[in-house]
Amino acid sequence: MKPGTLVYKGTTRKGTQMIIRYPKLSDAPAFQKFINALSRERTFILAQGRKFSIGEERRWLGEAIQNIKKKRTVMLAAFAGKELIANASVDQESDAVSSQGSFHVAVVKDFRGEGIGKLLMKLTIEEAKRNLNGLRIVTLNVFASNPVAMNLYRKLGFKKFGSLPKSVLHRGKYIDNDYMYKRV
Repeated sequence: MKPGTLVYKGTTRKGTQMIIRYPKLSDAPAFQKFINALSRERTFILAQGRKFSIGEERRWLGEAIQNIKKKRTVMLAAFAGKELIANASVDQESDAVSSQGSFHVAVVKDFRGEGIGKLLMKLTIEEAKRNLNGLRIVTLNVFASNPVAMNLYRKLGFKKFGSLPKSVLHRGKYIDNDYMYKRV
């Protein structure tokens, strides 16, 4: 789990050449562009319209890389050339709940529907099983108004185990936040 380690090289369904690898600190500008594009879109992520600075992104990425080195996080980034097009991670909990990890995934708008999210999820979970000692369960949150993501998660073996009604502000409306899990 060394920064920059290549995990996959190939093409998407639409023929886009891409690689999937662990992030490096020098990727901070690509991560900043990625998160700001998703935030501007007000897609199904918690950052809704917020603009992230390069300093914030460097600090966040630096902490993530430290957690990768300590084997508390697995993070994979998908690149088409120098452009970050998708990112996924599993962050392992600690102490009595260290058997659990929380999963996150996002794909930029222009690359959705090419199979990147599904591939990235599979690879990230496989890496997490190999590298996060004692991991047994992966959980995730999904906006209830995102049926495309929910269907993908179900296809990959995730099951819904709860919902927090009207708890997420998305595009001016409060919607349900659903919780899913998968045993690994």
